[in-house]
Amino acid sequence: MDQQTHRKLISGQAPPLMGIPGRLLLAILSWPYGLVMRLRNALYTHRWLSVRRVDVPVFCVGNLTTGGTGKTPLVACLARLLSTKGLRAAILTRGYKAGHGLADEPAELAAASEGAAVIINPDRIAGANDAIRNHGAQVLLMDDGFQHRRLGRNLDIIAIDATQPFGFNRLLPAGLLREPLSGLKRAGAVVITRSDQVSGEALSRIEDRVRAINPALVIARAVHAPTELHLYDGSQTGTASLREHRVFAFCGLGNPDAFFRTVAGCAGELAGSLAFDDHHAYTKPCLERIYHDAQSQGADLLVTSSKDWSKITPLIDAPPPVPLAYLPVEMRFTEGGDLLTSLIERILSGSILGS
Repeated sequence: MDQQTHRKLISGQAPPLMGIPGRLLLAILSWPYGLVMRLRNALYTHRWLSVRRVDVPVFCVGNLTTGGTGKTPLVACLARLLSTKGLRAAILTRGYKAGHGLADEPAELAAASEGAAVIINPDRIAGANDAIRNHGAQVLLMDDGFQHRRLGRNLDIIAIDATQPFGFNRLLPAGLLREPLSGLKRAGAVVITRSDQVSGEALSRIEDRVRAINPALVIARAVHAPTELHLYDGSQTGTASLREHRVFAFCGLGNPDAFFRTVAGCAGELAGSLAFDDHHAYTKPCLERIYHDAQSQGADLLVTSSKDWSKITPLIDAPPPVPLAYLPVEMRFTEGGDLLTSLIERILSGSILGS
């Protein structure tokens, strides 16, 4: 089952003949998954499974749901913050691979993190030791590591997507939750991402629910702010130029609709859009389909994400029939960013900043 079909099924958008039995089957499958997750967390909580610690502070950025919460821009934002303090940071990531061998999120992180080393290793302990010994890392940022508890951390920061905050309130595969919401008790901070795409009332409800689980959490709000439009020919232009074009957007992200809303917010209106599964492995026939769909909608500009850009450019050996660009975004705090920064500084002060 592909990602789009799964989302329609668990959200109730699928036709009843498929949706009702399909959701029942997924609910049955979620029971053993939930049992395994609860057992695993209990083993770590009661120290029956050991946690390994390293000699530098570790900040983990993770989530409770699958896909598309904005972890990558948040990790890059924290890497830039550490850089301003003169600290050598390294980012630990598992490194999903595209079909033609390029890592998508690590490539995006490397481009956005201002010189922080990006260590790709599914073994977080080995990656941490590599970062410290071979890259001189003073601080580690663990990308997507909340459920990977073997490496000890000084702070867990959870990204919650305001447009789909609690994964339909069900565990995988019946919903999008990787673990029960009670996992928030382990966290020290929450960043509500895409906070500009929902109402103030919706944000308040998210914060109330989070605080009911862990009243001590630092909570910040943030947006995915587009920076500049990067064109295939290497030039850059302001995002306002999107309003001069009939735009067709495409991406392979965990939350494609959120990306399309971001593009539409700059362009005014989309001529069309095409969503692929997260970490989609692009091929030349894929690109031909994108070109065809864009041309059939009368688009004069194709726009994709930074993550997708790193995977499609090796496939292009001639100027595209429709001009092609990508729209980078960066995490910007709208509320609570100072509280999160202060929390990070307090953790660092005893080991680095105060030394």
